[in-house]
This record gives sequence, structure tokens and C-alpha cells, in this order.
Amino acid sequence: MSPEAAAERPRRRADPQAWLRRALALPYGWLLLFLLGPFLIVLKISLADPIVAQPPYTPLFEVAEDGARRLAASLDNYRFVLSDRLYLYTYLNSLKLAAISTLLCLLVGYPMAYGIARAHPARRNLLLMLVVLPFWISFLLRVYAWMGLLGTNGTINELLLWAGVINAPLKLLYTDTAVFLGMVYSYLPFMILPLYANLERLDPDLLEAAADLGSRPRQVFRDVTLPLSFPGVVAGCLLVFIPAMGEFVIPTLLGGPESLMIGRVLFEEFFANRDWPVAGADAVLLLAILLVPIGLFQYFEARREDET
Repeated sequence: MSPEAAAERPRRRADPQAWLRRALALPYGWLLLFLLGPFLIVLKISLADPIVAQPPYTPLFEVAEDGARRLAASLDNYRFVLSDRLYLYTYLNSLKLAAISTLLCLLVGYPMAYGIARAHPARRNLLLMLVVLPFWISFLLRVYAWMGLLGTNGTINELLLWAGVINAPLKLLYTDTAVFLGMVYSYLPFMILPLYANLERLDPDLLEAAADLGSRPRQVFRDVTLPLSFPGVVAGCLLVFIPAMGEFVIPTLLGGPESLMIGRVLFEEFFANRDWPVAGADAVLLLAILLVPIGLFQYFEARREDET
């Protein structure tokens, strides 16, 4: 063996996870490419001006008479979106509906995840299958099913009329309540699964030790279970809040005129109004808003790891 090869062998042994980083480089590069690529295209469109042409926006670079190319970017679309009350209402309403839906998913999903994690191992797979079972059906069909349940002549109103609880059909469809029901039903598994993964790894000896020291079950949950499950809570909230913020189908089919969310506005700007630059500015601002909770999560996770 040559001296160079002998010197190389210890260096390779010192980094046994190098092959893992190389293996992960390809999928991470793939995801990065198809995240940055569409984002840069939308960002370019948001800096243009709308025109009646194909495509319906001006090019990013203009060619002068002398052949020189100059940047033709403008922030007018962002100024328009940030100064228009309709878009401000849409963003605030989207934040409200997404935040309340996330809170409802947490209140419903935490007991379910805790129950599955504490169930007998032979029953956990069955319970988890029941959680993910709705994913076997098309998302659009499930939303249409809620329209049939909540309609004026829907199943819920017919049952309440038959039972004598009400004398006239209730207005359930095309309301914020219908949007919350659709959101919670659709995104509840995204809350349950990370919570279950976190609670299932919780060491039961810690709970027994707290009980042996005189803590009541409520105190054990408050002082031991809840703090240790906080990473699962944050992960579940992010998995629900981020897609709920840009939801289009549920508020369009189940919500009324007041249930206006940014996903619906983006669709109308792109396809109805054909104002792609304004729609691009909306999309970039939406991404900027969603980066805030992700950044906060990374910050608190880093602090928690430093403290431990």
C-alpha cells in the first residue's frame, strides 16, 4: 500500500456518515430545484406589468433602441396589494380561518393521538389505519360529501327536522362554520400523526416516576406529558396551518362570500382577471407570511437543543 493510500484511509474512517450525506444530496437538490424554480418564475411575474398579450405580463428585460438591455422590474404590484383593503381583508381572514382551524385540529387531535399512543400495540395499527382511511378517497369528493351533509335539504337538517329539534332548516352551508368543519375534517390526520409519533416515544417510566412522587394524573399530564410532546404539537400545527392558509377548494365550495381566502383570490386573479403580476405578488407575500412560523419553529428548536 502506498503512503498516500495509507494516509487516506484514516481520513475516510473519521467521517463514516459521508456516504449518507452524498446519498441525501440528490433528493434535497431535487426538492430545492423544484422549489426555487417555480418561486423565481412567480417572483419574476410579480415584478412585471399586466398587458393584453400571451403571456399576459411584460418581460423582465426590455431592449432599448440602441440594443442595450435594461431591467424593467417594478414594485407597483406589491404597493397595490399592500394598500388595497380587499387584499388586506383577505390575508387577515385567511390567517383567522387557518389559525382557528389549526387550534380546533389540536384540540380534537391531541386526545386522539394520546389515546392511540396509549392503546394496546395490537390495536394501534388499526386505529392509525382509521385515521388515514379518508386519504383513500379523493379530497374533492370528500368536500362534496360535506356539501350534501350541510345543505338546506342535507342529511343533518333532515335528521334534526325528523327528531323535532328544529322547525326549519338551519343555514349550515356557505358559512364559516362549514369551512371550519371542512378544514378540521380534511387536515386532522396531519395533526394526529406527528403527535402520535411524539407521544408513542414518550418513556412511560417518567410518568410512573411522577405518579410515585405524588403527582395526580392531571399534574403528570401538565408537567411531564405536555412539555415533552411540544415538538409534536408544533410540527402538527405547522402541517395544518401552512396548507390551510392557502386553501382554495374548501372555502370555495363550503364558504360564503365572507369566507374569502387568499387561495380563492389567487385563482380569480390568475384565471378570471388574467392579472398575473398581481397574483404573483399575492403568492410571494403569502410565502413570506408562511416563512414566519417556520422560522420561529426553527429558532425555538435550536434554543431547546442548546438548553438540553
